[in-house]
Formats: sequence, C-alpha cells, structure tokens
Amino acid sequence: MDMQLTVKIIHMSIVTLLIGVVIARAFTLFVGVQGNQPNPVARKLLVALQHLSMTLIVLTGVTSLVIKNFEVQSWFYAKIVLFLVLFSSLIKAYKKDDSILLAQRRAGLAIAVVALIGIIGLVIIKPNFG
Repeated sequence: MDMQLTVKIIHMSIVTLLIGVVIARAFTLFVGVQGNQPNPVARKLLVALQHLSMTLIVLTGVTSLVIKNFEVQSWFYAKIVLFLVLFSSLIKAYKKDDSILLAQRRAGLAIAVVALIGIIGLVIIKPNFG
C-alpha cells in the first residue's frame, strides 16, 4: 500500500476518535456538572484520549505534508486556522478554572463543534479559493 494512503487512513481514523471524544466530553458540560466545572466522571480517560487524538492528528498531518513535499491546496490554510480555533476553544471549555462560567464553557464547546464541522466540510468539498 502507498505510504501516503496509509498515513491518510490513520489520520482519518484518529479524526473519528477525536469526534467521539468531543461528543463524550460535551456530555460532561451538561450532565452532572459541579458548580462551573464539568462532570469529573471519566475525566482522566477523556482528557487522555483527547490529547492522544490531537497529538496523533498533528503528527500524521505533518507526516503527510512531508510526504507531499509541502505542496498543498489553498483550502489547507483554512483547515489549519479552523484546527487552531478548535484547539483553543476546547482549552477554554475544559480549563480547570472556577472563574470560567458554565455558559462560557458551553460556548467554547459550541465554537469547537462548529470548527470541527467546518474542517470536515473543507475536507469533503475541497473548495478552490485561488
């Protein structure tokens, strides 16, 4: 099998894991919240899975870039910006800080979900911005 195809399959499998983890962690902001903090049940497992999936997404993405000699289409840059939005909004949503209100956490989650849907849409549509 072609190396690029193998990396792409791994990358998309990990994206599927990330989608599942984002959905699972979303429930912690709506069920069993404690004050302004998310539900602590299975927190360590979900955090570990989220960190693992984000790290593997970055590593397989960089590997794919190296294999392609950094030749990308114009929509790739929008995908990177949306990934950074996803990453930062998940940090805001789940940061261990009591000063962050539950409404702010839920807004961070909503922004993350919109960014994730935007990334998936870009990958499916592959628009030509140039």
